[in-house]
Amino acid sequence: MTRSIGHLVSRLAVVLAAAALVIAVPVAAQTGEKISTPGRYSGYSNPIYADVVRISQYIPTRDGTRLAADIFRPAEDGVPVDDPLPVIWTLHRYHRATPLGDRLNTILDVAPELRDLIRHGYVVAAVDTRGSGASFGTAQGVFTPEEARDAYDVTEWFAAQPWCSGAVGMYGLSYLGITQYLAASAQPPHLKAIFPMMAMFDMYSFIYPGGVLAENFVLRWGANTFLLDRLVPAAPVDDDPDGALLHQAIAEHRANANVYALAQQFPFRDSTAPDGVTQFHIAWSPATWRDAINTSGVAIYHLGGWYDMYPRDTLLWYANLSVPQRIIITPWSHNGRGQFDLGAEHLRWFDYWLKGIDNGIMDEPPIVYYVMGAPRATAWRTAGQWPLPQQQLTPFYFAAADSFAGESLNDGRLAFEPQESGADTYTPDYSTTTGKTNRWTDGYGGGFGYADMRPQDARSITYTTPPLEADVEVTGHPVVHLWVSVDAEDSDFFVYLEEVMPDGRSRYITEGVLRASHRALHAPPFDNFGLPYHRSYAADIVPLTPGEPVELVFDLHPTSNIFDAGHRIRVRVSNADAGNFAALVLDPPPSITIHRDAAHPSRIVLPVIPPE
Repeated sequence: MTRSIGHLVSRLAVVLAAAALVIAVPVAAQTGEKISTPGRYSGYSNPIYADVVRISQYIPTRDGTRLAADIFRPAEDGVPVDDPLPVIWTLHRYHRATPLGDRLNTILDVAPELRDLIRHGYVVAAVDTRGSGASFGTAQGVFTPEEARDAYDVTEWFAAQPWCSGAVGMYGLSYLGITQYLAASAQPPHLKAIFPMMAMFDMYSFIYPGGVLAENFVLRWGANTFLLDRLVPAAPVDDDPDGALLHQAIAEHRANANVYALAQQFPFRDSTAPDGVTQFHIAWSPATWRDAINTSGVAIYHLGGWYDMYPRDTLLWYANLSVPQRIIITPWSHNGRGQFDLGAEHLRWFDYWLKGIDNGIMDEPPIVYYVMGAPRATAWRTAGQWPLPQQQLTPFYFAAADSFAGESLNDGRLAFEPQESGADTYTPDYSTTTGKTNRWTDGYGGGFGYADMRPQDARSITYTTPPLEADVEVTGHPVVHLWVSVDAEDSDFFVYLEEVMPDGRSRYITEGVLRASHRALHAPPFDNFGLPYHRSYAADIVPLTPGEPVELVFDLHPTSNIFDAGHRIRVRVSNADAGNFAALVLDPPPSITIHRDAAHPSRIVLPVIPPE
C-alpha cells in the first residue's frame, strides 16, 4: 500500500550509516529571485543547514505502548542545532528504518524530497505504527482508534520537545498518507498541516470495488506486512544495541490481525464481525473520519495520480472536506514519479502553514491536474472546482460493427446516436487480464506498466470510434450504462477505456467494475460528484433473473487524457481480470448478451472538455 514496501524488496542496498549517524546534505545556491508556483520554489526561505543527525528512540503513548521513532535534526559539525524548529513526521507501517548489514535504509532514502525540508530548517521524523517495525503493541486491524490515539500522542510529544517550535506537520504516501487523515481526525492541538499522497477514502470501494474482491492486492499486501511484522528485521532504537527490546516488540506483533482473512469474511459493506457490532468496512474506513477532520481545521494538501489505485479517493477527500486545502493530480502510478519537484511543493506548503511565510500558495487555484497526452508545456492545468465546469457529458452509444476485422469478439462501434436495435451475445473468457504490472500491483511494490491491450481486446467485446478527426480531451469521471442479460444468476463486468493507435496498438486508460447482483443504486453518504453509488449492503444484493435484461450503471476511475486525432476511443467489456480480482468463474461459462437497442441503450458517457 506504499512505495516503501517496493523499495524494501527491490532497493535493499541503499545508503545510510547506522545509529546516530551524520549525513552530508548539500546546501543549494540561492539566486535571490522569489518563485512560488507548483513544483517550483525559491527565494522565500533559505537552505541554511548542511548536516543532519539521526537519533532513534522510543516515544511513549497514553496506554504505555512504546513506538520506535527516527528523528532527523538539522546539525552543525555533527551536533543537532538547538533552534526550535517545526517537526514534520509520518506514522510508518513498513519500517521506519531497515538494517542492511552495517548500513540503513531510512525514510530519507525512500522519500528524498524530505532532505529539502531538513536543509530549510525542519525536523523530520518517522515512527513505526504499533505492531510494526520496532514498535511494541499489536495491530488489531488497519486505521484503528488505537492508531488515531497514537498519532495524537506522538504529535503532542514532538510539540513538547525543546527543539520543536510547537508547529507540527505530517507527510507520507498511501498507508502513510491515510494515517495523516487519521491523525487530523484525532485533532491534536499542535498539528497544523498535512501532505497526504495517494490515500484511500472509502475502504469497501477499494477492497471490494463493485462488490468484487481485489484479491491479489489484499493477499499480497497482507503477506508483505506479515513478513515485515514478524520476519524482516527492523532497525532497533539507539538504546537497544543488542536488539533485546526489538525482539520483545516482534513477539507482540505475532498477535496482529490477518487482513486478508478479515477481508474474505466481510463481503458486504455492512458485514458485521463476530462481536455482532463492528462493521469492518465502516468502522475502519477513512471516510468515516471526515466530520472530525473538518472540525480539526488542519490544512491539507492532497496528492493523487491518474494511474494510482486511489484517483477517485483523492478527489473525494477534496470534495468532502472544508478545511483549508489544495489538491494536485499527477500522471503517476502509486510508485511512479517524474518531472515534478515534490521537495519544493512540500516546502511551499509547510513554509506557509508551519513558518508563516506568505508565499502565495493559498492564493492560487486550489486544483492542479495533469492532462496526459497534452504538450509538456501545457499539460499542467489549474481549476477552481471539480468536476470541471466546462465538461460536456457526451454519450457514446454501443453500435453494430461496420465490418469485422477480428480485433475483438464483435468489433462493435461507438456512435453518437442511440441505436434502434441490436445486441451482442458471447461466452466470457475468464483468462482476460490487465497483466501482472498494473495500477493495483504497483500498490504493493509489484511494478507498473500496461502491455498492449490487443490480446485482451481479441478475447472481449469492444466498441470503438472511427479515427478521430480532431483531438478529444476527456477529463473527469467516465460512467458506463451497460444493459445485459445473462443465463445465470450473477456475473462480473469489467469495463475498460482504451486509446487505439493508428498501427492498432491499444493503450489502457482507465477501468471500472461491477458485480451484477450489486447493481442497486442508493444515495451516497458523502459527496460523490453525482456518480452512481452502490451501497452493497447484504440486503441490497439481487440475483439476476436468467435472460432478463438489467441496467448496470457504474463509473470508471477518473482520468485526464487527450485522445489524439487519428486515434480511436475504445470501450472493452470483459468478465474477469485474471490474477487481480476474484471474479465469478462459472463452469460452464454462461451466455451473456449486451443489448444496444432503443429500449436498452448501452453507452459510455465521457466528460469531454471542449478546446479553448
